[in-house]
Amino acid sequence: MKKLFLLSLASILLLTGCSSGGLSTANQNAFISGDGVAIYVKAADRKPAPTISGATLENGSITLPSGKVTVLNVWASWCSPCRAEAPLLSDFAQKYKAQGVQFAGILTRDNISSALEFVKRFKIAYPTFTDDSVLAEFRNSLVPNAIPTTLIIDSHGYVAARVSGEVTVALLSDLIDKVLKDPPHA
Repeated sequence: MKKLFLLSLASILLLTGCSSGGLSTANQNAFISGDGVAIYVKAADRKPAPTISGATLENGSITLPSGKVTVLNVWASWCSPCRAEAPLLSDFAQKYKAQGVQFAGILTRDNISSALEFVKRFKIAYPTFTDDSVLAEFRNSLVPNAIPTTLIIDSHGYVAARVSGEVTVALLSDLIDKVLKDPPHA
């Protein structure tokens, strides 16, 4: 029981950190900054992603279609790195749409009214899920471990990459392009 409690506490602490890239530090609000580390997994070593389904900010309830490369961003409106990367994610969603890449967000530890203002401010056109319980379903692959975290799921439904912290133009385009060129999952 004690082991389960400690494991749960560790998971909560990881998901409450607001990641800004760079060195891990704590700020006055006790949010722990991430390190911006990107992990890319070779096709043969990938684990299946869960079905991404549930309530969204504005569209009721949806299930993301399979068969597409998916960029999934975990965010909160109060998170400074989330605000910093939002325009990039919004631009990339349009840029990669023609290549069949879909984007989605997962709102975590936030309220709906703040999230709606965030989406409006940054002109985010892709869906944002409001039930972050789907994050627990990644426990057998690359777990979203900071806020923000960006996951890339290949077109076969396997988790291909994770960025723990704020994404950059070069990093995100490199990862998406790699996943688009990957051979089929072995």
